[in-house]
Amino acid sequence: MFRSELKLVSDKVKVRQPLLLRGEMAEKGVQLDRETFSCSICLDLLKDPVTIPCGHSYCIKCITRFWDGENGEKLPSCPQCRKTFTPRPVLVKNTMLAALVEELKKTGLQAAPADPCYAGAEDVACDVCTGRKLKALKSCLVCLASYCDHHLQPHYESPAFQKHKLSDPCKKLQENICSRHDEVMKIFCRTDGQCICYLCSMDEHRGHNTVSAAAERTERQRELEGSRQKLQQRIQDREKDVKLLQQEVEAISVSADKAVEDSEKIFTELIRLMEKRRSEVKQQIRSRQETEVSRVKELEEKLEQEITELKRKDASLEQLSLTEDHIQFVHSYPSVSALREPPDSSSINIRPLRHFEDVTAAVSQLRDQLQDLLRQTGTNVSQRLTEVDVLLPPADPKTRAEFLKYSREITLDPNTANAYLLLCEGNRKVTVMSKKQLYSRHPDRFTTCLQVLGRESLTGRCYWEVKWTGEEVCVSVAYKNISRAGNWEVTGFGRNNKSWALYCYQNKYIFFYNNIQTPVSGPPSSRVGVYLDHRAGVLSFYSVSETMTLLHRVQTTFTQPLYAGLWLPYYGETAELCKLK
Repeated sequence: MFRSELKLVSDKVKVRQPLLLRGEMAEKGVQLDRETFSCSICLDLLKDPVTIPCGHSYCIKCITRFWDGENGEKLPSCPQCRKTFTPRPVLVKNTMLAALVEELKKTGLQAAPADPCYAGAEDVACDVCTGRKLKALKSCLVCLASYCDHHLQPHYESPAFQKHKLSDPCKKLQENICSRHDEVMKIFCRTDGQCICYLCSMDEHRGHNTVSAAAERTERQRELEGSRQKLQQRIQDREKDVKLLQQEVEAISVSADKAVEDSEKIFTELIRLMEKRRSEVKQQIRSRQETEVSRVKELEEKLEQEITELKRKDASLEQLSLTEDHIQFVHSYPSVSALREPPDSSSINIRPLRHFEDVTAAVSQLRDQLQDLLRQTGTNVSQRLTEVDVLLPPADPKTRAEFLKYSREITLDPNTANAYLLLCEGNRKVTVMSKKQLYSRHPDRFTTCLQVLGRESLTGRCYWEVKWTGEEVCVSVAYKNISRAGNWEVTGFGRNNKSWALYCYQNKYIFFYNNIQTPVSGPPSSRVGVYLDHRAGVLSFYSVSETMTLLHRVQTTFTQPLYAGLWLPYYGETAELCKLK
């Protein structure tokens, strides 16, 4: 076998040189060599070639992969002539053919160009073709075979194949054959969820819920279409979300750029004002310095003149003291010894050496005040920056320790308290009284309902707790513009669209919004926790004891800042906003 093959190759090599001199014929000779030394599986030049018993040669990796990929129950076969082998041949490298391929490579031999008509490693090959297989154009689900265009013609022309069903080329046609009965599996067993043949339905699947594979396909096709519609809807929703996110990215960038620009302008203005104030202080100090120095210099000059006069007098006295003529001395003494005192001859009083130190202290005090202000402002700015949260916030806290991270100290606003409510303990505790309290008139005061609002506006994520005594209490949040005067349906917490309220009783809870009540179940407790995520539109009420139990959760959109609210119905009842820090 090897001799005949080598002889053929030798003959081709002998004629190769003259063929190369003949133009078009030379090209045909090279093409012949390429096909001869190409693997029909990978269509590339043979690599580590092996020759199987039928005489065809392949790359060792290609034929090994081909046999490993075949059904384990089938005998290994030749991809070209379909001859089977028992047992599986032991593959040994054809060293002579390998050496010949290497020599031909050196002379310029290249891999055979892929022919689009022939089946490659990834293509479905025609089951009828002999030799090098052509690509299959269709697979027959009745014949369980694949055909190229030429061998497919009988299915189009012969009436015997009219009822055969053709599909796109399929590599797994043999999976449609029952391994036990070697029959086509056209039945689906719903009991076992598998395809079976008609013999299986009469044997081990007798009595099972069976339908035709076509009927099962129809049923599952409907399910598939429903799943596809859901997937397509999700795709559309996600595409909308992506578009919203893209718009949000642009909006964030525009807003951030504007904030930076405005901040730069404001800080530049602050720096300009500071520079102006610095210049003014400097000018005032220098002006005062000039005035004081001028005053001191003027006094200094007067003193210098006085000293000169005194020295002159002293010289006259000294000269008189040296006079030896007694009569002359006595005669001149009265006029010389009489010293005239200057009008401002009192001693000079100098203040302690402080001078402009007080100015420095005042400027230092201004610096400290500015530092405190900037520190406070910086904290506020940082807090606002943390509230810039475009995406959905993290999940609600679970443990009380997690809730306490968002705790807010809230006080009650006396200007909103009904006249029968007494506020105490730093305006954190409210008690229903039997007599009106001496509150001044105020437009924010509730006149009908025994309720009160908190002083602090609530945005971002906040948590607070209310401890109560008595038979009933209402824990609420409301907009600032909730009505203060009118009947219960207008001003009561939870009875309108401006407030959300949880009414707590000894053994039950009821949630109210817009005068619609929702019964709430949960363990009774004299302590209620409220968690608010304003930006996410989340409002949750919890029963607080040794554990946190969710009573009711609201998911909505808040359009204004919220304020904590309390309502008490009976005399002597109390509610208190707890200190959590």
